[in-house]
Amino acid sequence: MDTQTDFLIIGSGVAGLMYALKVADKGTVAIVTKKQAVDSNTNLAQGGIASVFDLEDSFDLHIQDTLDSGDGLCNPDVVHQVVTGGPERIRELKAIGVGFNVDGDAPEKNGGKPFDLGREGGHSRNRIVHAQDMTGREVERVLLERARQNKNIRFYENHIAIDLITFSTRIKRGLVTTTHDDYCCGAYVLDRETRRVRTFGAGITLLATGGTGKVYLYTSNPDIATGDGIAMAYRAGATVANLEFVQFHPTCLYHPAAKNFLISEAVRGEGGRLIDADGKPFMQRYDPKRDLACRDVVARAIDTELKRSGQDSVFLDISHQPASFVTDRFPNLYEKCRSFGIDMTREPVPVVPAAHYMCGGVATDMLGRTDINRLYAVGETACTGLHGANRLASNSLLEALVYAEAAARQSIQDLAEAKKAVRPEVPDWDDVGTTDSDEQIMVAHNWDEIRRLMWNYVGIVRSDKRLARAQRRIDNIQKEIREYYWNFKVSPDLIELRNIATVAELVIKCANHRKESRGLHYNIGYPKKDQRWKKDTVIRRQIVG
Repeated sequence: MDTQTDFLIIGSGVAGLMYALKVADKGTVAIVTKKQAVDSNTNLAQGGIASVFDLEDSFDLHIQDTLDSGDGLCNPDVVHQVVTGGPERIRELKAIGVGFNVDGDAPEKNGGKPFDLGREGGHSRNRIVHAQDMTGREVERVLLERARQNKNIRFYENHIAIDLITFSTRIKRGLVTTTHDDYCCGAYVLDRETRRVRTFGAGITLLATGGTGKVYLYTSNPDIATGDGIAMAYRAGATVANLEFVQFHPTCLYHPAAKNFLISEAVRGEGGRLIDADGKPFMQRYDPKRDLACRDVVARAIDTELKRSGQDSVFLDISHQPASFVTDRFPNLYEKCRSFGIDMTREPVPVVPAAHYMCGGVATDMLGRTDINRLYAVGETACTGLHGANRLASNSLLEALVYAEAAARQSIQDLAEAKKAVRPEVPDWDDVGTTDSDEQIMVAHNWDEIRRLMWNYVGIVRSDKRLARAQRRIDNIQKEIREYYWNFKVSPDLIELRNIATVAELVIKCANHRKESRGLHYNIGYPKKDQRWKKDTVIRRQIVG
């Protein structure tokens, strides 16, 4: 055993860091992150955190907006828990130093100015708490600073998790129950610098690895977003759910030199309009809410416009607003666009949809527990029931904060029970019989093929024929990867390839299963919503002992 810790956290975004700070006074904490700790989806989150602070707003309105966006698949109890828990979590962030924007013109109340609240698509009121257009970066900065100051928290940067370590001899079926005897004891982790596989034993393990955007050719996500937590949990026997619901952000910057740069939905919330190459608005043809429609509607509308016109992009125009307003509200966006020769105060910005957020994930209960004991999942890795078939804008950081708090409370109790039990010996990693790879081309080729087939066949608009093609290809790719994986020593690229292949396979299976169009899943063969499919898509790998 290389490392024994009370709490093992895989991932260093807002969910993992908040959880770490909550449990650190009850035990030792190891945070494993595959690059630098600051490399996370959180750090790229521009818009903000949705929560009720305005007198004209209410929990009921936020709940209803979330349910409407989720298109019939949200768990109402989860929605209530997250929405009502939001204000306290945001006040907590403010108290530890997060610099949210305040309304400078409003009178002070309760010792300070009220938050400046923005609005985004799908919201009926202004409720987006933000730090300029770099909210995620500001939250991550403060949480990282606090975590690094805590003597009980240790970071393992440039370490990539390979697989979870579990003890299981029973075949388990069905939905999340958290009553199974199976339990998690840690993870095998590759040290990227030494290329040695380390064994991390843990009383409690938390998956907070973020999303799956790199499964697709075009994405707003950073390179780390390869669905590691979902893939590891599935291989260990945990239930995953609703992976057909991949949210494509409607507006990523279209420029040959721009990589993964998202144009925040808050731009449309502040009056930005989507227009075609002729300068004509088009959203009125697709939804009464026009440019403030939910993301699934807007992404499909743009996809339709591009296919109809043959153009490479549509455009997002906020140049009708005063230049000073644009530069003050969106300083990061303005400077980034300027770096590519685009002045958003004077001209429209070319945009296209890109894979952005996974609404499905590892199925959990309302305390963040998976159906493997002592294994938790929070943030984008998890499927809590909040988002349903489509995430409401800026509910993601909110969910991460509320579930980190809930998971931490329960984890502390579970750790006390785990310490009473006899800890079995955890086997070290075994790579006997493997050699260093001499065929890296297999990794590079399959990585590229997976991302292209997912974009072309399992993208914004799907069909049974496209999904069948995708299934055939992923089956063949999986065979190649399995053969390669067991013959050669693991490498970071091979680990990530294995994970994106697993996630791609699961997305395809879920999409094939759902014979309707709902939320983010649109199949041209079943263009209508069908009440018979008003249920979660649940997949569980059978573990034979």
